[in-house]
Amino acid sequence: MLSSLPLSLFRWFVLSAGLIVSQSFAQDVVTQPPASLHPNSRWIAASWDDLAGAFEDDPREAVAAWLASCARAQPASTSPWRKVCSELSALKNADSEVIRIWLMARLQPFRIEPLAASSAVSNAGLLTGYYEPVLPARREVDSVFRYPLYRLPADLERGGARPWFTRQEIDTAGSQAQQALQGRAIAYLQSPLDVLALQIQGSGQLDLEQADGTHRRIRLAFAGSNNQPYKSVGAWLRDTHGVRELSWPGIKAWAQNNPDQIDRLMWSNPRVVFFKESPASNEGQSSVGPMGAQGVPLTGGRSIAVDPKSIPYGTPVWLSSTGESVKLNRLVIAQDTGSAIVGAVRADYYVGSGDAAGEIAGRLKQSLQMWALWPK
Repeated sequence: MLSSLPLSLFRWFVLSAGLIVSQSFAQDVVTQPPASLHPNSRWIAASWDDLAGAFEDDPREAVAAWLASCARAQPASTSPWRKVCSELSALKNADSEVIRIWLMARLQPFRIEPLAASSAVSNAGLLTGYYEPVLPARREVDSVFRYPLYRLPADLERGGARPWFTRQEIDTAGSQAQQALQGRAIAYLQSPLDVLALQIQGSGQLDLEQADGTHRRIRLAFAGSNNQPYKSVGAWLRDTHGVRELSWPGIKAWAQNNPDQIDRLMWSNPRVVFFKESPASNEGQSSVGPMGAQGVPLTGGRSIAVDPKSIPYGTPVWLSSTGESVKLNRLVIAQDTGSAIVGAVRADYYVGSGDAAGEIAGRLKQSLQMWALWPK
């Protein structure tokens, strides 16, 4: 089997195969993945030459994230990945050029387009960013840490999609919602905007100060919501106050200058997210993130959230986006999704954990092109 070859022979094979592929791309027989795997998008066969930066990105950075997806059980419909994943595992310690040439020899790029793509419809996609907040917190409420994060309330644990109380009702002292949440607080934060940020991101880490002054990290993951619609607080600021700087740093700056309006800002988004906790076993490893929808940990800079009806989980994707925030031409893996991630050419780029990642994610909103990479 190919993966059992010594690395020197394997290198010779991929170099030879890469030259053949690059010289005779037009003669390749392209196998289109079944439309049932991407019912909401069109996949158009493309050349590796179409992928900006394909010969410059270091694919070694994406291999660990890709192998995590490979470790997930592969349904029969994606059986072509079994052989690819076996070969990739054999290459995990190879140099970048060997991996790059193997990619070109083994995978076919498909440009992702909307189903309704035509000359009259723009194919430009949208790239946004998300991150994992790391926030100071306390287990017990006090005069500074007084904004709670809750576990799923008991009457929502039974399931169902019925709307529960709104954010305003949950925040109202003595309300029926607060009674239902008695004893359900996981921890308390310093700011309602920190609560909102954690809920928008859907996961995060808390830095808990213990009674003896030591610190302990826990990770929070999405457990459910109050089944109310998500409303953008940025849109509320634009429509009611004419604010134009709608990045997350801009929203925080507005809130600091208008403390009497924070409740109205918060209540403009009735959706509340509830969490479950687990130990944060990766302290100091900002590249290893929370669990994505595929069931694997996200990797900073190499994981994206997609619409799974357009791109199946575990698919390697070439992402190309240039804007004021970042320039990205790189191999990423589709490992997550989100309620706002809908459409064919739509991705949310997982930046990483902490404040620096949050600064990038909060400003990231720019055009996007995507190519799915599929076994030949």
